Amino acid sequence: MKTVDFTQHLLSIQTELFRFAFKLTADREEANDLLQETSLKALDNEEKFTPDTNFKGWMYTIMRNIFINNYRKTVRDQTFVDQTDNLFHLNLPQDSGFDSTEGAYDLKEIHRIVNALPKDYRVPFAMYVSGFKYREIAEKLGLPLGTVKSRIFFIRQRLQNDLKDFR
Repeated sequence: MKTVDFTQHLLSIQTELFRFAFKLTADREEANDLLQETSLKALDNEEKFTPDTNFKGWMYTIMRNIFINNYRKTVRDQTFVDQTDNLFHLNLPQDSGFDSTEGAYDLKEIHRIVNALPKDYRVPFAMYVSGFKYREIAEKLGLPLGTVKSRIFFIRQRLQNDLKDFR
């Protein structure tokens, strides 16, 4: 395929390629960037295209691969690797929300509400929040599994109701 024919084919499918790019990115500016990058890559690799094959499919494949590579690069760039000796950063709470004054107030309010509950409800809930599974709580406290589940459900409902102003 001659360069002129190749360029004409490329220009003739720009609208369809833009629609595909927009479908992938869901953003007009990013779609334009992806279309431009795809067109440039196709022009740079014109000699790799086999004449009398599916040009549109070749272009879609290039665009999809560029999108996937860009996505993977973005995810990789956003990944935090803790290289400290004691993994200090990994052991920090991740955006717990309790760093601020408002968060500390919310935590105090939650503790106040939970501590006001009868012991029969407070203990299973505290164990649940600590990471125990329902079955483990039931075994440790000698209660039926359904009782543990209903008590935890009751406390969660009560917290949601009492703390609805904090949302």
